[in-house]
Amino acid sequence: MTDDDRRPIARLQALDCCAVSDALDSLGLPPAVTGIAALTTTGRIAGRAVTVKLTDRKPEDAPLRHLCSGAVDSAGPGHVLVIEQRTGIDAAGWGGVLSHAAREAGIEGVIVDGPARDIDEAAGLGFAVYARCATARTARGRIHEEGFNIDIAVGELTVRPGDLVIADRSGVAVVPSGRAGEVLERAESIVARERAMTEAVRRGEPVSRVMGASYERMLQGGDD
Repeated sequence: MTDDDRRPIARLQALDCCAVSDALDSLGLPPAVTGIAALTTTGRIAGRAVTVKLTDRKPEDAPLRHLCSGAVDSAGPGHVLVIEQRTGIDAAGWGGVLSHAAREAGIEGVIVDGPARDIDEAAGLGFAVYARCATARTARGRIHEEGFNIDIAVGELTVRPGDLVIADRSGVAVVPSGRAGEVLERAESIVARERAMTEAVRRGEPVSRVMGASYERMLQGGDD
């Protein structure tokens, strides 16, 4: 990963999902996805997406490898694995051996739009697993990998390989790689304004005044 790749990731890691979601909203882009929760750690994760799409149909001439393993082998520090498991079948899109491998590779964490398993094992490693829910049911014989580093769906969003993604206990937000600069700049501006309002409240100003017209204009980029 080059310095040009690392710089936006570092900026994203300094933000939170709410600020990024607000920035996306203000630019007419889809905001954060709700309902995907931190199952193993409370830490925020951020990085470039390495995507995996899972299906209930076994693709013809599918390679003989366990689902998600190719994506893990292709990823490293600064990457977040993002997995579509929207088959409706109760089966894990992620498991314990994969968590060990991902942690060894330096991967920041995994986001599963669907179930994950071996949650206690991943928690013991300190590896971040975000998912819709937990299950003990194996994927073997139930779901299959359609491919990795392809476009996938998470919530109502399309996630493309190389997009920036951030997840914390408030949600999951995806920044299209081609819009990263303006989204990060807007999110940083929002954070600065909210910090100023927080300081005003701590000084004793009424919150009704602090969160008045200037707050309502914030997503439109209006100045105080």
